Amino acid sequence: MSAALKSEVMDATLVLSISNPGLCNALDPSMYAAGIEALNAAESATDVACVVLTGEGPCFSSGGNLVRLSQSHARTPAERAAGVDGLHGWVEAIRTFPKPVIACVEGVAAGAGFSLALACDLIVAGDSSQFKLAHVNVGLSPDGGATWHLMNLLPRATAMQLMLTGAAISAQRLHALGVVSQLAPDGQALRTALSLASTLAQQSSAAMGSIKELANDATGASLSAHLQAEKRHFLGHLAGNDAVQRMQTFLQKKQSAPPL
Repeated sequence: MSAALKSEVMDATLVLSISNPGLCNALDPSMYAAGIEALNAAESATDVACVVLTGEGPCFSSGGNLVRLSQSHARTPAERAAGVDGLHGWVEAIRTFPKPVIACVEGVAAGAGFSLALACDLIVAGDSSQFKLAHVNVGLSPDGGATWHLMNLLPRATAMQLMLTGAAISAQRLHALGVVSQLAPDGQALRTALSLASTLAQQSSAAMGSIKELANDATGASLSAHLQAEKRHFLGHLAGNDAVQRMQTFLQKKQSAPPL
């Protein structure tokens, strides 16, 4: 079977599955365009509240296909650049997608597979899953935003050790460091991710979109500028019907609750 990005809507969640049997779900350029197209369609889909990105079978993704990459010298510089641009376009699409995106990791997330997981808003990982950024071991530097994410998420020494040695890091440690959002028993990561997605589906989609936008912009903004952005989003929601209805429902439940 050829490499593909499979998609399925389960309840209110779009599940995107990286599929490349026999190669631990190695990535293929065709997946990048498919991923961007799927997110573009899901953005306006009223039956999709959340996206889960996972790997088919026991592995999330081993990253780039080294056989294909080792033959890159036969391609033109423009063709080589197009492959990287495709991956980076997918990473940016995940980051800017206005609905939550959950990475569901079993087995191994390596190379660009690790980069894709880092681009997601939340990571659910199996207890024994491993993450690895081993580009340096084959004479390459990371792509897919991995260096940006790791330097923003981890202490410098920890991030540099991962990138300079190519050593694996466990889901357990990444959870302790705050990179992995939630651990799950091995084989149950998808079930856990779908349960989390179901919880998120009950939240205000507009508010979650604002939260993603504000979170993405926070790192490079001054406090003064960011306060203005928060004000703009807050007042926009305050003037809308959704927030009013949700506040009224919350207050009614609180008033009807029995005293402690």
